Parts: sequence; structure tokens; C-alpha cells
Amino acid sequence: MSDTGPTQTSTPTSSISGGNGYRVLARKYRPKDFSDLMVGQEPMVRTLTNAFETGRIAQAYMLTGVRGVGKTTTARILARALNYKTPEIDKPTIDLRIPGEHCQAIMEGRHVDVIEMDAASHTGIDDIREIIEQVRYRPVSARYKVYIIDEVHMLSTQAFNGLLKTLEEPPEHVKFIFATTEIRKVPITVLSRCQRFDLRRISSADLVGLFTTILEKEGIPAEPEALAMIARAAEGSARDGLSLLDQSIAHGGGSVLAETVRGMLGLADRARIVDLFEHIVRGDVKAALSEFGAQYEAGANPVVVLTDLADFTHLVTRFKYIPDAANDPSLSEVERVRGREFADSVAVSTLSRIWQMLLKGIPEAENSSRPAGAAEMVLIRLTHAAHLPSPEDAARRLADFSNGDGQRPVPSSNNGGGRPVSPPPSPVNARGTEMPAPRVPVEVSGRGPTALLQAVPNPEPHEMPVGRAEEHPAEKPVPKVPVNSLSDIADLCSKNRDPKLKALLRNFVRLVKLEPGRLEINLSGDAPRSLVNDLQRRLEEWTDIRWMVILSREAGEATLVEADNTAREARLTDARADPDVAAILAQFPGAKITDVRIRAAEEETETEEVPAPAAAESEEGDILPGDDIVL
Repeated sequence: MSDTGPTQTSTPTSSISGGNGYRVLARKYRPKDFSDLMVGQEPMVRTLTNAFETGRIAQAYMLTGVRGVGKTTTARILARALNYKTPEIDKPTIDLRIPGEHCQAIMEGRHVDVIEMDAASHTGIDDIREIIEQVRYRPVSARYKVYIIDEVHMLSTQAFNGLLKTLEEPPEHVKFIFATTEIRKVPITVLSRCQRFDLRRISSADLVGLFTTILEKEGIPAEPEALAMIARAAEGSARDGLSLLDQSIAHGGGSVLAETVRGMLGLADRARIVDLFEHIVRGDVKAALSEFGAQYEAGANPVVVLTDLADFTHLVTRFKYIPDAANDPSLSEVERVRGREFADSVAVSTLSRIWQMLLKGIPEAENSSRPAGAAEMVLIRLTHAAHLPSPEDAARRLADFSNGDGQRPVPSSNNGGGRPVSPPPSPVNARGTEMPAPRVPVEVSGRGPTALLQAVPNPEPHEMPVGRAEEHPAEKPVPKVPVNSLSDIADLCSKNRDPKLKALLRNFVRLVKLEPGRLEINLSGDAPRSLVNDLQRRLEEWTDIRWMVILSREAGEATLVEADNTAREARLTDARADPDVAAILAQFPGAKITDVRIRAAEEETETEEVPAPAAAESEEGDILPGDDIVL
């Protein structure tokens, strides 16, 4: 990086001499013209260059970006370009190689016509009112009066509103330059009056090049691996990176060494992080814990170890799809070579699983009172997950339940604990009578993969007529549609598009007695008073016969919602008692049955046309090969 300003120190060793004239690297090598800004900010420099050459100079600029990317420095360089003046050149220009009349004072922040204000400490309308009063006066010596407002998002709403009119129509001798790290907090009315430039994070490769250039000027030896560590720790901020570089020079006694930088930052050796990653993907818990313990004893921060592990996981995943990413100069040779090897051998599903678990484990270690113990628990979970099969392997294992010829192996008479396996209980309907176990898919959820089993087909339960048998059925009115249960009435509600009545019926109505034209019910305490009349009116409309809906004091049967819940619990009990489901639950610790769903009628019919082999010998409710079960 060039340093053409008059404050440049000529003696290379002055940066480490500790004399009174010492300036930190971030200030000493602060960019002074647009050529210095080309490090990482090429799009903005190109836009400003073209604007100045064509004379299309805006009245206000908005600079945004993360801390340390050069927002305030860019604002000063822009103010210098607007007021550039030499004996040969007297106009705004981006060619600032020769210091102009105002350049020194502007870059040092002491020019009378370039007013810098920190909005964090001047947030009120009174501060903005002072600016509004001053803009009417022409500059003292420069071409433009430039107002640089840093952290502009800190201004109050009243201050922003007071600035709007002046910002939209400023005098021709006034320019505004705003800088902020929180662009979303700036009102859109202000943004619409400015030219916005988003200063990008500086890449690790650019930062390494910047550090190398500066250290060559300073005459300080450095190891490339150490510079790569500092560049990664800077996270795109040149100022943060130069501050760390300053610290590493002092820490290393006049040189920048990888070992001293690693100790200073609390980092683990990148090669040892790769070794830890290898132990994890192999599922070797003992080796992983031993490696982590060694790194911790060497001074590595447990949270930093997990973060570096996540970074390497991301790196390996990138190598699978972007092989050229290995050319990044900020990467060590170990990361480059072994990262490619892991990219060829580790599946994307495994890398994604490690990544997700690390994202959850890092905050656990950060917030724990024992970070090392929390980090070890994260590593144990990671290595344990390495033994879990993929979804494809899980399906293959479940297929092994059969003998290869479609025949299900005969279950043993006990479950391994000396206790006989009892046949699964049959579901019970709302009236307490037993029903045949339906053929259902059983859904099992847990951390394991997914697979499918299919339950035994059984005859569908027949609806039993409700109420007393009639001795003279011809004497009773015959509705045009059959109404034999509350379910039939609920179906009528659906058919006639009355969801409100259906919901009330399912939740509040308890059936006492049902005959053609006569319905006796009991309502729960929360039922609306108009439900009886509404039900009678709608039944007469839908069935074309006269109905009597009587409110009874008898308890009646369960509501449809209660009956559905009872049936669901019965199906869950049936599923838990099945030997195959019990085997699945044992195979995947922590899994549980979340739901049991009945297959569609047409799928039922299609399946029953080709019965499963040996279905007649199976016990009622058994699960056979090919049944659907979701893990």
C-alpha cells in the first residue's frame, strides 16, 4: 500500500521503537487517496472516478459497512477530492497523488470548512439546527463546505426530520457525507436523498496482501501462517486486522510468528483442528476427547475450538462444490490438502449434520459456566452421530427384517427379557366395544433416519345403528339421506358447507338417543344456547323430514372429538405393543411414536387385492414387511 502523505515515517524501525512519535499501524497506514482504497473497495472507487470525470457530483453521500472497512477514511478522502487545489489543478478530481492545498488539514480532521460530527454524541434537533444555520454561509477557504456525520443512524427522529429539507435542497457550496454501520435504522426519506455506497468486507486474501506490504515497509519478518490467522480473526475489517498485527508484533518481540499469534488469539493449531475433525467423522470418541484435551491444555479456548471446527466443516463442504476455493492464500497447506481429501470421502449429509450440531453446540459452550465440559459434550454428540445410519442405510436395515423372499421372520416368543410378547390390543370405539385393528401406517419420530413399514390389513369396522330397534319401521318418517350417528350429521355439515355447525357438533354434542326424526342430545357447559335450534332447522332442511331435537339430562356418549382422541390413543397403544415397532424404538434411542394414521380407502382396496404372504398366519395387528412407518 502506498503512503504518500507528509506524515509518513521514513525510518522502518520506528514502528517498534516505542518512541514518543510512535503511531499504531492502523493510523500510520491509513489510506490517503483513492488508489489506497482500491484494496477491497473497487466498485465504489470506480463509481466515484466516473462521477468526478463527468462532473456528476452528488449533493450527499451515504457510506455504510461493518466497522473497520474505511467509512470515515473514505469520507475524508472524498472531502479532499471535492476541495482539491494545487497551482496546476483547481477542480474536484480523484487524482490525489500530489498533496493539495487543503489535503493535509482535511486528512487530519482540522480543516475549518470540513466539519466532522459524531452523531452518537450529538443526537438532538439542536445539533442539527446549528448545522442548518451554518450552511447559509460560504466556506472560508475551500471550494465546498463539507459536513461529515459519523454514525448517522444515532440521530433522533426530530433531528432527521429537521435535516430533510436542507438535505434535499442544500446550497451549491455545501456537501453532506454520512457514515453508518446500521443502514436499516436510517429513515428511507434520508436514504432517498443520498448516493449510497456499501463498503464491502475486505477478503482474507486482500488482508494478507495488505499485511505483507506493510510489514515489508516496516522491515518486520512474518510467517505466512501467522498472517492468515490474523486475517481470519479480523473478519473483513482492515482496522481490526492492523490492530491485531500491531499486537502480534509486540507479542512476538519484533516478529510475527504463528505460534505466538496462536497463543495470543487463543486459537488451536489448524492441523490439530483437522485431526479433531477426522476423529469425529470416524466416530472415535476417545481420540476426539483426547485431542480436545490436549488443545485445551495448550491454551486453546473451547468455544474457539468449536468455531474453528465449524469453519473447517464449512470449508470441506465448499471444496465439494467449489474446488478452486483451495487456492485461497489465507488457507494453510494442511487445510488445503486434507480438506480436499475429506471433500472426496465425507458425504454432504454427514457434513450438514455436523454443521447443524455445531451451530447449536457453540452457544451452549459460550453460555455455560464450564465451557470445556460443554464443548466435550458437543464433541461426544458429534462422534455419536457419526455412527447413525443415513436414511438409505436405515431403509436397508429395515428391509433386513424380511428373509429376502418377502416372508417376515417369525417373532420369538419373548422379547429378550424373559417375558412373553402379548398380542397387540384391539382398539376400542367410543362405546367401549372392541374393533378389529385397522391397517395403519405408524409414524415414529426421533433423531434417526426415515423408513417405511405397512400395517396388517383388517376388515373395516361396521357402524352399529344407534338407538332402539323399531318394531314398525314403516311408521317412522324416512329421511332422504341416512342419519344413523353424529358422524352422519357431521358429514351432512361438510356436504352442505356449514363448518361452524360441524365444529359445534363435534365439540359440544353428546348423543343420548337417535331415531329418524328424533334426536336426544346432551350439551357440554360451553355450548352456545342456539345450537339446538340451529341443529333442528338444518336437519329438516337437509333431510326433508320434520325433526325433534330434545335436550336431555342424561350424560350421553362421548363427543366426536373425545371419541377421536380415544381412538387415537388406542392406535398408539396398539403400535407400541407391536414387536417390530418396539425393535425400531430400540434401534434408535430417543425416538418416539408421534402419530398413527389410517390410509386412504382407495389405497386400502388396492392393497387388499394382493394380500401379503402368510397374512392369514399373522396375529391381529402385526406389522408385516412393506408396511408404512416413518422414523
